[in-house]
Amino acid sequence: MSMITDRLADAVGVWHEEGPPSFPIDRSDIRRWAIATYWPEEPPRLYWDEEYAKTTRWGGLIAPADFNPFAWPVTRGDDGPSALVMPAPGEPGQRMLNGGVAFQYGVPMRPGDVIRGRWRIKDATERAGRLGQMLYIRLERQLHNQHDEWVRTRVDTLIRY
Repeated sequence: MSMITDRLADAVGVWHEEGPPSFPIDRSDIRRWAIATYWPEEPPRLYWDEEYAKTTRWGGLIAPADFNPFAWPVTRGDDGPSALVMPAPGEPGQRMLNGGVAFQYGVPMRPGDVIRGRWRIKDATERAGRLGQMLYIRLERQLHNQHDEWVRTRVDTLIRY
């Protein structure tokens, strides 16, 4: 019996908006994020020293690659991909493993940027494993700025068995 249900098969490849866009990114948000992620070391000057940042190839402050523009309270709407990725009661593959995550980066986020996200189930494949039949679901999330420039892609692999 296939673990790929009609509900899941119909969802593969379909892009969904990931709620409302972020608030405009503030210089202070970038500085605080950099301080928190590099603590107790000093973060790179590119993230907090505007005069220094102007001398770099970026011409101004940028956010660290892992910056989350949605870390602040924004109403996110529905459950996103969870409703499609999680098994419904009675469906096969009720147990789940984290199969890892991969990132790709485009243009950096900058002060004033408004970021929007979208997601899709990139693919779903099955194969036999030590725990029996296993379903591999790759969930792709993309971020773009207000100029429709690609900022970041995250691909999570979920394994259901």
